[in-house]
Amino acid sequence: MTRRIYNKRHPAGILAVCLAGICVTVTPDLKASEVQVGRYSLLSAAPTEAQTDLMGTTVTVQFPERIQSVGEAVHYLLQRSGYRLANAEALDPEAMALLSLPLPAVPRNLGPLTLQQALQTLAGPTFRLVEDPVHRLIAFERCAPAWPAGEGVGEAQIAKVPPHAQ
Repeated sequence: MTRRIYNKRHPAGILAVCLAGICVTVTPDLKASEVQVGRYSLLSAAPTEAQTDLMGTTVTVQFPERIQSVGEAVHYLLQRSGYRLANAEALDPEAMALLSLPLPAVPRNLGPLTLQQALQTLAGPTFRLVEDPVHRLIAFERCAPAWPAGEGVGEAQIAKVPPHAQ
């Protein structure tokens, strides 16, 4: 005669296993380069373009009133970019003069544009932005001179211009 052992927990255990099986979700087609961060959300496990191209980062900036010169504005833009301005010894005298100019009112609000475009906007069309991505340095160099060599425009030359031509 076989004896039947009756376990009162047995039906509940079966029910729990069945319900657990229903609650398990399987994500089909999950690639190795993707990470599931929520029930329906996947993220790519790769760096973003902004993380790999620091000068291509989109910025929007409103310079505070304490920023008064182009050089201060350049330093402000570069604060958290990973880049820095080259030492004064490495810059041309013309670039140093550019950095000491007062910041005009128009570029006090920039963006959205790339960091590279923002720096180039501050420098203007006369200067070209030069990058050293290895050392993460930037500098400015003068494009082709607009005036004949040795003939800078000083206050004496501006004073000679007739008032109607200014």
